[in-house]
Amino acid sequence: MGGGAGGPPEREGPKGSRGVDGRHMQIGEVATRTGLSLRTIRHYEETGLVVPSARSQGGFRLYTETDVQRLMVIRRMKPLGFTLEQMRDLLEVTDRLDAGTGLTGGEREALLERVRTYERAATEQVDTLRVQLSRAEEFADTLRARLEENGPLAGA
Repeated sequence: MGGGAGGPPEREGPKGSRGVDGRHMQIGEVATRTGLSLRTIRHYEETGLVVPSARSQGGFRLYTETDVQRLMVIRRMKPLGFTLEQMRDLLEVTDRLDAGTGLTGGEREALLERVRTYERAATEQVDTLRVQLSRAEEFADTLRARLEENGPLAGA
């Protein structure tokens, strides 16, 4: 692969994937699209959670829409308390399911059960966060009420 100036990238990513519009994105655009910092994206690259699908002739990281979606999965898992290892595991499972080839029925079902396990854990964490949010809202309401009771117009 590779070509002259303006030619295709030097190497394709897994499954030859490209962005939805058939182009690669540099890390800055990926950061904008995902809401992740450049440093965070590089950290996920260093830990093996995401690998740029290609590099430009100048050595710049190039990402596809598939890479962006992978980063969005990571971004959604992080605030729910999933570890990097759990993120890696789920991404590997979904990669295998997406590839779909060479899986027996039993292997496919085992992979789906692992996804179900993550779905249940995410749902439990969402429920926990809803309770915490409700308590935080109640607290904020209590403080607002106290301010209204004791504000500049109180007792006037």
